[in-house]
Amino acid sequence: MNEYSQQTPWYRQAAAAISRHVYLKSIGTTLFISLFFGAYFYLLKVPSYPTTVMPITLLDHLIGFQPLALPMYISLWVYVSLPPTLLSTRRELYGYGMVMAVTCLAGLIVFYFWPTAVPAANIDWAQYPGVDFLKSLDASGNACPSLHVTAAVFSGIWLHHLLRRFGAPLWILIFNGAWCIGIVYSTLATRQHVAVDVLAGLVLGVLAAYLSLRHRVDAGVTGKIHHPSI
Repeated sequence: MNEYSQQTPWYRQAAAAISRHVYLKSIGTTLFISLFFGAYFYLLKVPSYPTTVMPITLLDHLIGFQPLALPMYISLWVYVSLPPTLLSTRRELYGYGMVMAVTCLAGLIVFYFWPTAVPAANIDWAQYPGVDFLKSLDASGNACPSLHVTAAVFSGIWLHHLLRRFGAPLWILIFNGAWCIGIVYSTLATRQHVAVDVLAGLVLGVLAAYLSLRHRVDAGVTGKIHHPSI
């Protein structure tokens, strides 16, 4: 840690990072999500090969349908925007965006060659308008790996890394972990995915985060906070 990071509270360091390259972050994040959804929904509606229905496991039976988990599920789109907002330089932003793009592309390639779907649930979705609306937008296809889980886990690990770099207190780190776990749990509780999808998404997210952060450690980035005027 340098002198600036030792003397400046973590939240001021975070605020300084958030204030940098605001337009690049907002436009870049919006464009990235738009392009991803374009490819995602195209593969969802026009599968190239026969669709495989994913198996139900014991864990799926243990976790019942919980419509109140919907807000947590939707919160992913706020959660994934947090790591890039805490990056200070264009180089970091471009690097992060590239890794996230490659990770999503890996999932989309799997969807293209191996279309999968969640088994039909014996639930009257009309009784749950919010979940019913979600189902009408995001059908049961493109199931494995769950890119919802992949994005949550990837973002969660990066957030943990960045918050520790700022010297954030333990309660913030715990809150971040709980939010990430809540999103992962919501994919099962809303019946958007089954356990096998979640496991595959978890592996992809952890692998992508590990490889990208290992590069930062090797490059000597971890633990270094620069003054926002630099």
